[in-house]
Amino acid sequence: MTILRALAALAASASIASMSGSAFAQRQPPSPDQRLERLERQVQQIQRQVFPRGRPADTAGFANEPAATQSSVVTLDQRLDALERQMADILRLSEENGNRLRTLESDLARARSDQEQRIATLEQRISEAVAAETAAPAVTPAADTPPKAATPKPPAAKPKTDAASTAGGPDPQEAADSGEDAYSEGFHLWEAGRYDEAISSLSAFVANYPRHRRLSYAKNLIGRALLDKGDARAAAKALLENYRSNPDGARAQDSLYYLGQSLMKLGQSGQACNAYAELESVYGSKVRADLKKQIAAAKTDAQCG
Repeated sequence: MTILRALAALAASASIASMSGSAFAQRQPPSPDQRLERLERQVQQIQRQVFPRGRPADTAGFANEPAATQSSVVTLDQRLDALERQMADILRLSEENGNRLRTLESDLARARSDQEQRIATLEQRISEAVAAETAAPAVTPAADTPPKAATPKPPAAKPKTDAASTAGGPDPQEAADSGEDAYSEGFHLWEAGRYDEAISSLSAFVANYPRHRRLSYAKNLIGRALLDKGDARAAAKALLENYRSNPDGARAQDSLYYLGQSLMKLGQSGQACNAYAELESVYGSKVRADLKKQIAAAKTDAQCG
């Protein structure tokens, strides 16, 4: 029994020694050859799964080489590094393009907003111009009805013949004409600065003598009297009506000129330029020399282009 117990103890110690030796062997790191063999086995397994014959095609460049070599690993690392750099570049460019796109969208929205504001401003100006035309019929004189201009008022001290040559004063040779007398009365009232009385007198002449030769003179002088008394809007209306009713009248040109003067009083220099342009366009060389000088000065004052 003693011998059996000794043998059993020796066997147990031998078993423990072998187990500890095996555990120690397992704790040892694999050698490079072992690692290489293991990698080759793994690569071969992968090749058998990926490639039809268990190895890369000849065109892959590894037909006669081991499954994995140091140079191929280095090459693969380099290619991976290159791909990573390219991906980084692509991401950077994508972000830059996104920023540019957002900037373009912002600029487009701002330009669209500015354009809408400009259009709204233009529409408002057009509406205001239309409203002004409705309020003052002389805003845009029609091509066939240009506003008329009257000649400057002569000095009160000058004889009647001088007044007749400019503002349409009465002709002494026609003193016996009752219509002429009626017109002369209104003319002298205007000449004396009594504008309200002159307007009443001349309006009565127009009503009583609708076919008199002085009709264009009287209507033009009514407009001038209104302008002289400070009622530029009513003056513009009267002067325009005189021109439109009889463009061939003796004082149609003058009415166009003084229409421009009335519009200047109303602060409508652009429409005044239209009146002067209408005068020159319709009458051309027929415009009187004295009136041409007045038109030139008036265009300069209105800053007509």
